[in-house]
Amino acid sequence: MTRFNRTISLCIFLLGSLFIAQQAIASLAGDLQDGQHVLLMRHADAPGYGDPAGYVIGQCSTQRNLGDYGKRQAKAIGAWLANQGIQKAEVFSSPWCRCLDTANLLNKGPVKTEASLGSFFDNMSLEKKQTKALETFIKNELARQSKTPIILVTHHVNIQAFTGKVVGVGDMVLVRVNKNGEYLSHTIYLSPQL
Repeated sequence: MTRFNRTISLCIFLLGSLFIAQQAIASLAGDLQDGQHVLLMRHADAPGYGDPAGYVIGQCSTQRNLGDYGKRQAKAIGAWLANQGIQKAEVFSSPWCRCLDTANLLNKGPVKTEASLGSFFDNMSLEKKQTKALETFIKNELARQSKTPIILVTHHVNIQAFTGKVVGVGDMVLVRVNKNGEYLSHTIYLSPQL
């Protein structure tokens, strides 16, 4: 193969890859408006593991919180979502401060707290009950919405229980659900690199 042919082949490959990437981008915004999808997001980077003993919901000083990197990461995710065509959304968050801060830094509209997005890391026996509550919440929100994307900021245990997938901090999972809000399929979107 000549150098010219290799260059042409590379250009064709790169253009094809760009076209596929553009289709994926367009489909994220489109999927979030079809009444069958929600975007679950793990909170941005919060140094540490779990929460300190004796933490109190509603008292951020007692919890594990976003660090400087996590705050920049959440803003970058908001900008990335805007580049995908998502300027505004219905944003719901776990009551944990690291999730609320992430949700607010996305800059997609007012953030509402939702109990079914709260972590059950400290009591894994709540997994089935809370996942069922999340399904009901998603069902009700999708029935109520009219083409407004729904973003749910939560924790790794909640996403794993709902989708079966483990995701990193700031990663997003586009989830297709049935009419009862139950998981059908997903696409993972990694957090943008800073």
